[in-house]
Amino acid sequence: MNLDILGLSGVIDQDTEFIPLFSKDDENRMNNEEVPESLPLLPLRNNVLFPGVVIPITVGRDMSIKLIEDVMQSTKTIGVVAQKDPKTENPTPEDLNEIGTVARIIKMLKMPDGSKTVIIQGQRRFQITEMVQTEPYFVANVDALPKEEIIEDKRFSALIESIKDLANRIIHESPNIPSEASVAIKNIESPSFLVNFIASNLDRPVDIKQGLLSTLDLVKRAEKLLEILTEEHQILELKNDIQSKVKVDIDKQQREYFLNQQMRQIQEELGGNPVDQELQEFKKRVKTKKLPKNVKETIEKELSKLERLNPSGVEYSVQSNYIDTILELPWGEFTKDNFDLKRATKVLDEDHFGLEKVKERILEHLAVLKIKKDMKAPILCLAGPPGVGKTSLGKSIAKALDRKYVRMSLGGLRDEAEIRGHRKTYIGAMPGRVIQSLKKAGSSNPVFILDEIDKVGHSAQGDPSSALLEVLDPEQNSSFYDNFVEMDYDLSKVMFIATANNLADIQPALRDRLEIIEVSGYTVEEKSQIAKKHLIPKQLKEHGITKAQFQAPNKTIVKLVEEYTRESGVRNLEKRITKLIRQTAKHIALEEEYDTEVKPDHLKGIIGPGHARNKYEGNEIAGVVTGLAWTSVGGDILFIETSITPGKGLITLTGQLGSVMKESATVAMQYLKAHAADLGLEASIFEKWNVHLHVPAGAIPKDGPSAGITIFTALASLFTQRKVRNKMAMTGEITLRGKVLPVGGIKEKILAAKRANITTIMLCEDNRQDIEDIDEKYLKGLTFHFVEEMKQVMDFALLNTKVKNPIQIVKKEEKKEEKK
Repeated sequence: MNLDILGLSGVIDQDTEFIPLFSKDDENRMNNEEVPESLPLLPLRNNVLFPGVVIPITVGRDMSIKLIEDVMQSTKTIGVVAQKDPKTENPTPEDLNEIGTVARIIKMLKMPDGSKTVIIQGQRRFQITEMVQTEPYFVANVDALPKEEIIEDKRFSALIESIKDLANRIIHESPNIPSEASVAIKNIESPSFLVNFIASNLDRPVDIKQGLLSTLDLVKRAEKLLEILTEEHQILELKNDIQSKVKVDIDKQQREYFLNQQMRQIQEELGGNPVDQELQEFKKRVKTKKLPKNVKETIEKELSKLERLNPSGVEYSVQSNYIDTILELPWGEFTKDNFDLKRATKVLDEDHFGLEKVKERILEHLAVLKIKKDMKAPILCLAGPPGVGKTSLGKSIAKALDRKYVRMSLGGLRDEAEIRGHRKTYIGAMPGRVIQSLKKAGSSNPVFILDEIDKVGHSAQGDPSSALLEVLDPEQNSSFYDNFVEMDYDLSKVMFIATANNLADIQPALRDRLEIIEVSGYTVEEKSQIAKKHLIPKQLKEHGITKAQFQAPNKTIVKLVEEYTRESGVRNLEKRITKLIRQTAKHIALEEEYDTEVKPDHLKGIIGPGHARNKYEGNEIAGVVTGLAWTSVGGDILFIETSITPGKGLITLTGQLGSVMKESATVAMQYLKAHAADLGLEASIFEKWNVHLHVPAGAIPKDGPSAGITIFTALASLFTQRKVRNKMAMTGEITLRGKVLPVGGIKEKILAAKRANITTIMLCEDNRQDIEDIDEKYLKGLTFHFVEEMKQVMDFALLNTKVKNPIQIVKKEEKKEEKK
């Protein structure tokens, strides 16, 4: 509602007195007022005049000014009609509504700008019947509309009370309407004037007001007005609700602003604003740190952006974290390499026993670095069973070079973002682990260990091993791109060393970038030396025990290695030594008497009984042959056992054999059938006997082609009942043509053979090179026999001696004897 019009309770100005509210006498006089047959018309653009209502009108158009001047000199009565379109500047008769209100001019005021303001009061409604004049202003013939009747009805009275109540509520809730307006509404006695008065002051378009004026039935007009007031009240409530919320937010912001200002003052008294101090610290670091030109320009731009951000906003912390990370990275910071090769040799020998090839490769690299200075670092990959010192070797290399050492475990890594980082726009974004490790090292040329590179996982988040391709390519890693840093970082000076247990699990493209160095297992002698020189002193120091309080002679260590560990490395050996030292610590803590020297006989009481070892079991039984196998923890021996029973020539395989191993058994049987004559066997006997082939340790899956000649020899021994050469083991793949093919893991298999007291080993001729590459100390006490064909295997492995109580198998020679 727009109740700030002076017509609310009358008109007050310098020349007039207060005009009272519309009374009953005024209503009667207004209803009895005669309407002239013709009236000069005053078009209104933005308002509608209702009977009884007083409103001021500003007259500015020439035709309207002319009309007012003429009327003021005569009757002072005009007809007021609203335009259909308020935007029309020069209306025609068609632009005017047909129903209007007779008005009496109460007063005319001349304004300084030349316009005139007239105060008019509505009388009665009329309808235009004919336009009789258009110049200089409109004059029309009109008919008076029916008078307002007084309605005595409870429902109508209730309707009027509802309008009054709703109008008062709007007045009280609207901040733009003076509270005096409610007093005026309460003092209006005439229902028709109340409806007209409120309708005139509605803040609604002209067409809605004109609709109310054209509604002649008072009851219907009142109902329409109530509907409009209800809608306006709902809109007002919604506005007030929104404004109250906005006010609360503004008050909260103002409160936070004042509190922040107070905090700033307090902080300045205490030594400065932390935000300003942080910005100054960043700027100081940018000046003092030697940054590449492109990095410096980027940081200065990011700092400028940080200064414009609100410190309490989320973006501020993200931006601050980004700048801090970039400034902490060791851009162009390198440690000076120590190229004293004698010192490096000494460090490597002190920290690791054996591993001669690895040490030689490291020294070669140091020699080239010393000569060329700027050689791109190769990517070394130490491959071998667990516990042989691959990871700890990285520490020794860093120590020998005087470089920083960092290690990143890749086992189970499934997200590519762990390598390349997240974009800084994400919440909780961080750089990749490569950049984080360099930040931790504080150097751009550390020794970087990529541990367990063969155990990188795969997931929907990407393939981390593919992300490593750029990191581990010397031609690409000079411009490594991290998603968080968003700038190229030079990794070409980093010495990457990867470790792996199984090379087959490494992605081919990644493996192609690695320089593979095989790290094999240790012999019993080597393990004993490692225990004496490294493991025992290390554990004594960690447990606070002195050498005088704990002693382990060589015999004890050898027994510990042979009977309590079955591995290529020394990790389990270290656990057993730790158990012995803890027992000593317990005696010391309880102040008990004990033997400081741990003898071999003491091991069973402290650790428990030793493990049963795979030992050679003799050659008294036909069809049982010792083979050599490679496992993830080093080499081992296995037994191929066979037996026959009368039947129809079926073959049964047990022991959790893989598909490749089963195929080897099929190939061996087929070759044996095809060359039965070479062994003096009748071909028909293979159809009269069922064969069962078993590999013990049935709970452990076994697969691979290397047991081919072992399976063939076991089947040949079984059918001929000839003994197998004593203390002999063999490994090699076989073919249907009778060829023996080379296999891998030779060194681990040889060590396993030595542990099992094997003296003779049969290998493929092509594996001779592998034997020549092995240190002679590993080969001591072993005899090697190299073969190319399976006939050579039979000739060498099978003796002419029969086993005791042989199974009666019909042979060609025996048949010939019977015929004679």
